[in-house]
Amino acid sequence: MAVEAKGVEPQTKRVVRRDWRMPDELWEKIRPLLPARKPHPLGCHRPRVDDRAAMDAIFFRLRTGCQWNALNVTGICSSSSAHRRFQEWTAAGVFLAFWRLGLTEYDALRGIDWSWLSADGAMTKAPLGGEKDGPQPDRPRQAGGETQPADRGRRRADRAGDRRGEPERLQAVA
Repeated sequence: MAVEAKGVEPQTKRVVRRDWRMPDELWEKIRPLLPARKPHPLGCHRPRVDDRAAMDAIFFRLRTGCQWNALNVTGICSSSSAHRRFQEWTAAGVFLAFWRLGLTEYDALRGIDWSWLSADGAMTKAPLGGEKDGPQPDRPRQAGGETQPADRGRRRADRAGDRRGEPERLQAVA
């Protein structure tokens, strides 16, 4: 018998609304772009998740911005199947081909003024990017952009011994 905490609703599997599914017209344009399914080499594996369910899950994730693991709760498709299919289809160029198809259809429908395009970008050094050769580990503090601590004065150069205040060892002269 499970004991529930006060004021906490028991977790139930929520199913995503139907309006998150892609329209049939869109699916008919995407389906020819998908690569052919490869049969499992041993032929004894669980059947793959339906391509449309995987694409619905991928578009759901892209539209909502949720994490991949959040797909498990939606009931569309498991997160691992959706992510695996996303990687397969990205490598196969499905999304690039779909983007090109969308551009050509929009160009035919409304027209894209290709003469009026611009790109913007900048290549500059990062503000705190450091030196070209990377940070030098034995630099003095002042060179690293740090200020000298208020409670410590400068070390006196005339003090005998090393940095830890130990006296220098005398070496016998032969």
